[in-house]
Amino acid sequence: MTEINNKKLRLKVRFDYRGEDKPGRIFSRGKDGEQVAEEIREQRAILLRNIPIQGVKVEDINTNGEIYLIRDEVTGREVAYAPIEFILEADSIENVIPFLLREEFRKIEVVAPSEVTLDKHEVERIIYKMNEELRTYRFYLEKRLNTK
Repeated sequence: MTEINNKKLRLKVRFDYRGEDKPGRIFSRGKDGEQVAEEIREQRAILLRNIPIQGVKVEDINTNGEIYLIRDEVTGREVAYAPIEFILEADSIENVIPFLLREEFRKIEVVAPSEVTLDKHEVERIIYKMNEELRTYRFYLEKRLNTK
């Protein structure tokens, strides 16, 4: 954001964490997708609270959203999703991009400011940052596929 627009960016973000049924071992019962999604949501909320991210402050984490089920089109099985909502305060849009490119990202609302003005250099930095994040994610996916 330009020097004129020196306010911090406040965003309300929603992530939905996916949980699938886990079969049990020989002497233990498995976990259903809702339990798995809830556990993942709680773990990620702890990480959001405790891991500092440069240029970003995470506030007001809400893990009380209702878990919902959707049928996966590929597998045909029901998959549970556990939503989490939180407020991000960021120094710039660039600092928020890694959050917006996550698989669990679902929704964003700009809380403040009501207007954002970007100059040419800021737009270039945002595009560069998005490209960088996409490359990193592609590398991660290729690495995962090659290990299987």
